[in-house]
Amino acid sequence: MRFSAVTIFTAVASLVATANAYWMGDIAHQGVAPFAGSGYRVFRNVKDYGAKGDGVTDDTAAINAAINDGNRCGKGCASSTTTPAVVYLPAGTYVISSSILPAYFTQIIGDANNPPTLKATAGFSGFGLIDGNPYYTSDLNWISTNVFYRQVRNLILDTTNIAPATAATGMHWPTSQATSLQNIVFNMPTSSDVVHVGLFIESGGSGGFLSDLTFIGGATGASMGNQQYTMRNLTFRNCKTAIIQLWDWGWTYMGLSITDCGVGIDISAGGSSDQKTGSLTLIDSTLTNVPVGVLTAWTPSASPATAGSVILENLSLNNVPVMVKGPSGTALAGSSGSTTINAWGEGHQYIPSGPQTFQGNIAGNSRPAALLSGNRYYTRSKPQYESLPASSFVSARSSGARGDGSTDDTAALQSAINAAASAGQVLYLDYGIYRVTSTITVPPGARIVGETYPVIMSSGGAFADMNSPRAVVRVGSSSGQAGYVELSDFVVGTQGAQAGATLIEWNLATTGGAPSGMWDVHTRVGGFRGSDLQVAQCLKQPGSSAVNGNCIGAYMLMHVTGAATGLYMENNWLWTADHDMEDQSNTQITIFSGRGLYIESTVGTFWLVGTAAEHNVLYQYQFSGTKNIFASQLQTETPYYQPSPLATTPFPVNSALNDPDFSASCAGVSGTCAMAWGLRIINSQNILAYGAGHYSFFNNYSTNCSTVKAGENCQARIISLEGSLSNVNIYNLNTIGSLSMINRDGRQLAYWQDNINVYPDTIALFLSG
Repeated sequence: MRFSAVTIFTAVASLVATANAYWMGDIAHQGVAPFAGSGYRVFRNVKDYGAKGDGVTDDTAAINAAINDGNRCGKGCASSTTTPAVVYLPAGTYVISSSILPAYFTQIIGDANNPPTLKATAGFSGFGLIDGNPYYTSDLNWISTNVFYRQVRNLILDTTNIAPATAATGMHWPTSQATSLQNIVFNMPTSSDVVHVGLFIESGGSGGFLSDLTFIGGATGASMGNQQYTMRNLTFRNCKTAIIQLWDWGWTYMGLSITDCGVGIDISAGGSSDQKTGSLTLIDSTLTNVPVGVLTAWTPSASPATAGSVILENLSLNNVPVMVKGPSGTALAGSSGSTTINAWGEGHQYIPSGPQTFQGNIAGNSRPAALLSGNRYYTRSKPQYESLPASSFVSARSSGARGDGSTDDTAALQSAINAAASAGQVLYLDYGIYRVTSTITVPPGARIVGETYPVIMSSGGAFADMNSPRAVVRVGSSSGQAGYVELSDFVVGTQGAQAGATLIEWNLATTGGAPSGMWDVHTRVGGFRGSDLQVAQCLKQPGSSAVNGNCIGAYMLMHVTGAATGLYMENNWLWTADHDMEDQSNTQITIFSGRGLYIESTVGTFWLVGTAAEHNVLYQYQFSGTKNIFASQLQTETPYYQPSPLATTPFPVNSALNDPDFSASCAGVSGTCAMAWGLRIINSQNILAYGAGHYSFFNNYSTNCSTVKAGENCQARIISLEGSLSNVNIYNLNTIGSLSMINRDGRQLAYWQDNINVYPDTIALFLSG
């Protein structure tokens, strides 16, 4: 019998794919969505819906059928957590003729060992091969600031069949917190007439994080605008322009590699009279054969006054003649050979007093060796366990946990975690709501990966006493316990009155190698089905200082204890809900949670990459007596109900936790003072923030206070630096609604009206002195 070359090639490819089979396609999937109805499928393999992946068949309808099966939250639906889905694409080439349209609460995941290709037909119709937020009308389907809990990873998006001069977009992705893109290649034509765009993000979203993307060809690799973002490990090759920044408040790029592109990053939108880019932070990156690294519209007299703020640090240049080009020509020269930019910036600086307008070289941060890998900050992508067989995974449901939102899963879940860790297996937390009535302890050696954001939800009297707080999930049994863990893709939440619940307590000390990691792990207090903290229980009461005890949902969102060390956090959203995600009007609710993320480790060494903490009574981030913290785009919001009640209610000061004492610190302060801190740093060293956004939008649920016209008087203060500080620096600090941008031991250092930007107020360079 004779075989054709095609037959032999197909057979070999099949054997290779089998040998490198990705565990996600082979394990049993038993996720249960408690409120989706009987028979609802959480995991969907597109081939079960008729997709072929053969490079010939049009698979558009089959993939969209896999997404939409089960009356999911799509066109016309505001948001919902009740119908989650993982849509899995095995290896192959999936021809599509129109957009793939992910519903709310969807993860689209390809085979991580053999990433599948979505290949557009020549006549493709749609705004993106994947359109993450469609324009069914003149408005986006979802308000982009309310698009949460979705992922796309392990794909190749190919538009090369579409004529180069025909408009085409790889992905349209206007989203907000708890979303991510990872391990995606955007493959576009490279001809001179190409107008294709790889990634397009617009509108008013509040991101966000993405990593490990490659853009090949196209007129623009990524054309983007959003309030704030952290983007890490992006590669651009042969793009006319690698990145066009349409607008932003603050944006941090880490680990870019830009090669053979005409322009690296274009932030000139709006021109010098109406700049659209608020601020840009670019670090630890390489540019090769790029005529202009950054194209800007900034001048000392440009408008708004602090728009176009730029900080560059640790850049390697190879044949980049002009690194920064402004309206008058070269602002920062590069070289036709190889050179390094240590640190450079433009905008307003406070060192620590100001403002002073500057453009030029700066000293750059003194980087602690403990935070570095080589000469760059340590980073690590979320593990996908590509080399592990299906037998290395054990299911929480197979281990006896139900995840139905009503069964007490404490014992079963604890047993499953312990058994998996002891056996060196990965615990697969099948989708569900796992109700627990006492603390779950994650031991050293544990690896836990969730199936599209399952919830570990505290419930009952054990977590109800704010005078006796306890952890819902405790990593390490005691502070300083040695060990290593990996946690990814799940949520820790609460049900009902849980005034004593600390959602995550981190005790583990990881030393001598890679740090422990927490990727896409979020906390969520209220606003979801099963939480009993929704419109029916906690409807907002503007102007009322009364506290509904049934709506005190948490004591603290995350606590890193005194002897803990060595934790890498990436894309973590610590959220006390401001609205009900199940309500189709996104109706606002009032829920009380005492504290956001508190780090009091005396050992230090933490990475906060693209994290956010929102709507906690006392503070969003507090670092006390600690050191060696890298952070990018620390994003916060003050509770919408404050100052009714003020931050003095309902949680009494706990001096053992270094709580702020507003009764004392507000004496003599004008403006509304007793309101939540965005960031508080006490007696610490080597705290280095590469982008931060601290926002106060509301007073008593009214936004009238947060505009320039109103005098940005939502609250008096938003950042507090206290005590003995060393090497505490912030690049591109953005604040909204606070009269004072930074306080030092009670003294106001910076005022909003001196630093007006596109919407926030911006300080490009702040050094604590």
